[in-house]
Amino acid sequence: MELRLLATFEKVATVLSFTRAAAELGYAQSSVTGQIKSLESSLGVELFERLGSRIRLTGAGERLLPYARRMSELAEEARGAVTEAAEPSGPISVGTMESLTSYRLPPLLEYFHHRYPGVRLTLRPTLGDETRQALRQGTYDVGFLMEPDTEHEGLESEVLAPEPLVLVAAPDHPLAGRTALPTEDLAASRLLGTEPGCPYRDLFEEELREWAPPFMEFGTIEATKRGVAAGLGVALLPRVAVAAELSAGTLVPLPWEAPFTLFTQLAWRRGKRLPAHVRLFVEQARRLVAEQRG
Repeated sequence: MELRLLATFEKVATVLSFTRAAAELGYAQSSVTGQIKSLESSLGVELFERLGSRIRLTGAGERLLPYARRMSELAEEARGAVTEAAEPSGPISVGTMESLTSYRLPPLLEYFHHRYPGVRLTLRPTLGDETRQALRQGTYDVGFLMEPDTEHEGLESEVLAPEPLVLVAAPDHPLAGRTALPTEDLAASRLLGTEPGCPYRDLFEEELREWAPPFMEFGTIEATKRGVAAGLGVALLPRVAVAAELSAGTLVPLPWEAPFTLFTQLAWRRGKRLPAHVRLFVEQARRLVAEQRG
């Protein structure tokens, strides 16, 4: 079995699409199809069931997949061992969410762009559950999470920082200027938020479920901030995402403290041997987030 064929098989098995696998590997689709057929021929088994436009792994394919992943990781480790002195290079697929991409990651991305141009970063915008699943399947190399839990099934994770949250409003909002704000008083206010699945939005909504206040969904953080600044309601957001608006006075903090704590984390599949350039990414993420916290 050639490593090249196993690597192609692993990619097709991960994304369950010949077309998408070809695009991510930089091959023509006919080349990917031919490589899979060659591998099936050498093994004497079918690895995929073709279901019209969809495919799925056969029993043999499911049994082969963990071996293909281990062999790919060993090949990457061997390559790193003999080229240790070379400039770090290679692709890194990173799962992340809007608040981290926009407000935590720019210094890290800039650092790699200028210092290590051979490291090719691809950001995949996904929320917690989807990011974790992609990490377990090997679709992502590493993933940023913002969660209250720091243990995740099948994953190794490192806490980079607690992520403070703040309830914000427009300066002329009726709740602005209050010295105390009981949770039940939020029931009379319209709440603005990002999309469902966003951890702080979901936890905030759960905290207020008893009073069921009206909730207006804005989708993105930027749209949510604009809605709050326009006086449409209040929103719970990461402090790092509203630091500029709080400093400028276009938004003001309200005296309500979230009864939960979120942690920004970096995660990868448990048991996965991280290549040197991925370990470098983890180290620099740790360093730069620590610097941001001051």
